Amino acid sequence: KNVVGEARISNGRKEQTSFIMIDSQSVKNTDTARDKRYDAGKKVSGIKRHIIVDTEGLPHGTLVTTADKIDRQGALDTITLHKDSLQNVEVVLVDGGYTGERFSLAVNNLVVFQKVCWR
Repeated sequence: KNVVGEARISNGRKEQTSFIMIDSQSVKNTDTARDKRYDAGKKVSGIKRHIIVDTEGLPHGTLVTTADKIDRQGALDTITLHKDSLQNVEVVLVDGGYTGERFSLAVNNLVVFQKVCWR
């Protein structure tokens, strides 16, 4: 069952979203963890969670990587992994960490419009 789709319908929305937001979060994990690396930007040794949500805050995709994974590449990997459930997406909102021509071209091949939100 598509739990997110059911939740959207119960909130009076269409089952599939047309607007998503992508971000990541670097967090520490246990000292004995096999897969962990250092995120120099956040000064965290651990893992990074790449998350796709809609305007309701409902998750449409997640991917866990080592913390040294570049945000742009993690976002592209997450979109690619969950591409089947993101077929109706027209707009992607990202922060300033998701810039660059290569990222924009890749996202524009998957969706209609990308918006970068500068702080």
